[in-house]
Amino acid sequence: MDGRNQTTVMEFIFLGFSGIQQLKITLFVMFLTVYLLSLTGNALIIIIVLTEPMLHTPMYIFLGNLSFLEIWYTTVTVPKLLATCISQNVTIPVAECVAQYYFFFSMGATECILLAVMAYDRYLAICNPLHYAILMSPQVCLLFSAGSWVGGFIAPLLPTILISHLYFCGPQKINHFFCDSDPIFKLSCSDTFMVEAVGYTCSSVVILSSFLLTMSSYVQIIITIIKMPSWEAKKKAFSTCASHLTVVTIYYGTIIFTYVRPPAKYNFTIGKVISVFYCVITPLLNPLIYTLRNKDVKKALKKSLARKKLLLVKNM
Repeated sequence: MDGRNQTTVMEFIFLGFSGIQQLKITLFVMFLTVYLLSLTGNALIIIIVLTEPMLHTPMYIFLGNLSFLEIWYTTVTVPKLLATCISQNVTIPVAECVAQYYFFFSMGATECILLAVMAYDRYLAICNPLHYAILMSPQVCLLFSAGSWVGGFIAPLLPTILISHLYFCGPQKINHFFCDSDPIFKLSCSDTFMVEAVGYTCSSVVILSSFLLTMSSYVQIIITIIKMPSWEAKKKAFSTCASHLTVVTIYYGTIIFTYVRPPAKYNFTIGKVISVFYCVITPLLNPLIYTLRNKDVKKALKKSLARKKLLLVKNM
């Protein structure tokens, strides 16, 4: 910070997608629709997993955790995104901005770890089916689920603490729709080298390690599927994992592009567009692709609807 008299910034202003004013109402309707569908779809998955005993297995317990995570993950950022589409002056206090940064990256880290755990679960089920019940017992499943949340919330703690000690003296406009790392660093009057180094190291370690673990599980799964003698067995095994792999590819592809690269190469316009995929689109894809197309979930949903219909008939 230089020696000039400077005023401490107490709040930031989100610019959002300010460069396309004429499309803001269209974007608002589109983002709101996707957000509501995401909340509804993920909430439905949680209800089905909790109420149907046939889904009380590790695979669906992990899916329930993922759906619960997605509700909060998208809620951390989308309300501000919607506000920037209908208002010219969307502000956020600095302390709240730091909190948003922490919760966003906590949820993101938790999702990375959880996706790796879910891939490992499928690896055990397909590559080691005889010992699956022992290796992925209810106790182990619970430990993996809890470990994903604990690890995810610990990962961004140090970068968040360092960011909370940064000094902001202006400008106060964040060229984004949420408090992402690069826009925050851009506005700081402090030396951010150490904070950036720690932040990018933490994000790279979490993203790349979970990505490599996830992909190594799927490599083993694909090798096992290829060796299966029965075409029906191959088809069933592949259909179980194909949707998961689709979501993993989209999610990791976007976050690796955004967070595993030199900060100097960050383009704010491209960054905002890419952010829409992992903040808005992916939380909707999980229930649509990953779960609602699953035969067991469809069966459980039909049973639940039939049961409710029967109760309504009895009460008439």
